[in-house]
Amino acid sequence: MAKIVLQSNVAERFANGEKEHEFTADNVRRLIQQMDVRFPGIGKYLSTKTAIAIDGEIFQDPFLEPIQPDSEVYFLPMIEGG
Repeated sequence: MAKIVLQSNVAERFANGEKEHEFTADNVRRLIQQMDVRFPGIGKYLSTKTAIAIDGEIFQDPFLEPIQPDSEVYFLPMIEGG
């Protein structure tokens, strides 16, 4: 199962404060769908308000990026430019 790490504020809001979770999904879109089933409402938030790093690489358009069983996926604050 892939290790999933949430930001503290997201964990507090949706996951009873638990920052680390394990899920089995073959891409980011499916991961977010599974997370939304377990933590209702988190899917929309993660899809629009966070950046995603898989095994240390940050992706701009991550939804079809593959996730391996031993991957680490981090949901990070979005960096806004100006």
